[in-house]
Amino acid sequence: MTAAPFPHLFSPLRLGGGAGVTVKNRIVSTGHHTHLAAGEVNRRLAAYHEARAAGGAGLIIAEVAAVHDSAVFSGELLRATDAACVAGYQRLSRACRRHGARVFGQLFHPGREVMAGADGLAAVAVAPSAVPSERFHTMPRRLSVALIADITAGYARAAGYLRAGGLDGVEIVASHGYLPAQFLDPAVNHRADDYGGNLENRLRFLRGILRAVRDAVGDTVIGLRLSVDALDGDGDGGGDGINPGRGMRDILAALAGDGIVDYYNITAGTSATLGGAVHISPPMGVACGYLAEAAGHLRQVVDKPLLVAGRINQPHTAEQILAAGQADLCGMTRALLCDPQLPARAAAGAVDDIRACIACNQSCIGRAHRGLGVSCIQYPEAGRELEFPAVHTVAAAPKTVLVAGGGPGGMKAASAAAERGHRVLLFERAAQLGGQVLLAQRLPGREEFGGLVTNFTRELQRAGVTLRTATEVTPAVVAEAQPHAVILATGGRPYWPALELAEGATVVGAWEVLQRGIEIAGGGASVAVADWRGDWTGIGLAEMFAAAGRRVRLCVNAAMPGEALPQYTRNHHLARLHQLGVEVLTHLRLFGADEDTAFFQHTLSGAPVAVEGVDSVVVAHGCAPNTELEGELEEALADFAGAVTAVGDCLAPRSAEEAVLEGLRAAVAL
Repeated sequence: MTAAPFPHLFSPLRLGGGAGVTVKNRIVSTGHHTHLAAGEVNRRLAAYHEARAAGGAGLIIAEVAAVHDSAVFSGELLRATDAACVAGYQRLSRACRRHGARVFGQLFHPGREVMAGADGLAAVAVAPSAVPSERFHTMPRRLSVALIADITAGYARAAGYLRAGGLDGVEIVASHGYLPAQFLDPAVNHRADDYGGNLENRLRFLRGILRAVRDAVGDTVIGLRLSVDALDGDGDGGGDGINPGRGMRDILAALAGDGIVDYYNITAGTSATLGGAVHISPPMGVACGYLAEAAGHLRQVVDKPLLVAGRINQPHTAEQILAAGQADLCGMTRALLCDPQLPARAAAGAVDDIRACIACNQSCIGRAHRGLGVSCIQYPEAGRELEFPAVHTVAAAPKTVLVAGGGPGGMKAASAAAERGHRVLLFERAAQLGGQVLLAQRLPGREEFGGLVTNFTRELQRAGVTLRTATEVTPAVVAEAQPHAVILATGGRPYWPALELAEGATVVGAWEVLQRGIEIAGGGASVAVADWRGDWTGIGLAEMFAAAGRRVRLCVNAAMPGEALPQYTRNHHLARLHQLGVEVLTHLRLFGADEDTAFFQHTLSGAPVAVEGVDSVVVAHGCAPNTELEGELEEALADFAGAVTAVGDCLAPRSAEEAVLEGLRAAVAL
């Protein structure tokens, strides 16, 4: 008999005493702010979580819900401040439990970590003491003892609403520098009363919450989320200034002795600083499963199950963590966002079919930070379950579809169309699929982006797409194929601005550097990178040259490098540039160069700026749409009765996120 794949991952686990619950496996979608609902759980949010439950996740932890009127920190926030929330939670629990998943909900108060209040106005933030948040530049108001009691009662009341909503458990968020963590942290808690000073006093607020919640929910499962380390460079921003060596073990030992908490959710990072916030959703470049060792060290002081997260994107990683005894449950949130079917595929041993998360953060946390519903760059159906309810159903009238271009948009269009029963021909003029992804994966810290090609290639194979690489589409090719529809995904071409270049100037394009290596820019000691888009390219090229020992000036036509990137990703890479000594110059528009100087214009003042001592200039100005084939088809196939749809950069240069979503929509529209 063949051994079952991932035996630890797919073993059940009992949580809580008394009634308690049993989760069918160790795969958890941890609480994350989806921005899919505001106030109460709606159909969008329920459908999103149900898709993960249907895919086999053992435990779904719904996102944070405000427990008090002072706990609102942004829009699209769930609130559990009155009984109106119960109906929404009943909708959620029914949706997920019909697939055998257990459902918990998070109870939340941000304290001073507030972005905005009602109508986008600055909110009145509260905290143990009037110590500001470095990240949001918020100066909080010191909590009175009476308000502490009112907030504590709010936790208990909210827990009761979640229980009435049919949820199997509640999780108190005391991680990431939020209000309970602020009381624990001596860098934030300067109180001289019963809630400050020694550890016993600093624990008083959290213990009060735990006791009140237990009284409210009886033997319903109670979890506690804690940051094991702020990972903020030990700055003075004040946020979770605790780690296993500075008090977390003592905190856990004290709480374990109380016997109230049924499981601990171990994470890292803090909302209070830009550096620590990176670990709220760690980007590629951070090691997979990087918090497991820290969680394992805490086993000596707790006798209840531990849940650990931190870039666990594959069942193999989760199985190793569980087998090593470092944790009992694994948070695989972005992995499930990227592939809701991950548990089912892993259980069946179909690991090659898993669409692995690459931690680009672009469409998940990147959208959330803009107040938009989360999705996935590889799986845009995520968060749009109501928009694409029948995306994988067979079309009533199968068609022949020709897709021109094997970048992300073309690959998604081809696989989605083939999954619906259409006969799909995908042509790519290069020898390898991937388009600009093949360039992006050559940037430092961007290597995992190539996983997008691996995942989409597998989808093409599974869907039965007919693939033709090293073949350029022409009007004759289209005429011969006689398709019912053509999807153009021909991408873009490097854009080269009008420049005044003196004899002897060394000026090269970003794509050339990535294709041919940094030697193409010459062997000089100093490079200026002219970054127009403020995306991955300029940051990556600057790091590439700096790591090779060159002096680098990163000249950005924006307020900051990486302005177009998700903030956690941007800040992770800006830290790397700082460590490498890259000089950053902002608000610069390139207009020329000579043999040793790059000439810019300041975009705000209009003043000329000369960047001297430059051996070569690298132009990273994005791309222009490649519409050549579109024009040829319009001219040669005037009587073509089928639909011609452009997606991605050939429609308008943007990012892979837009290309993939447009490819999906084009396929669904057939």
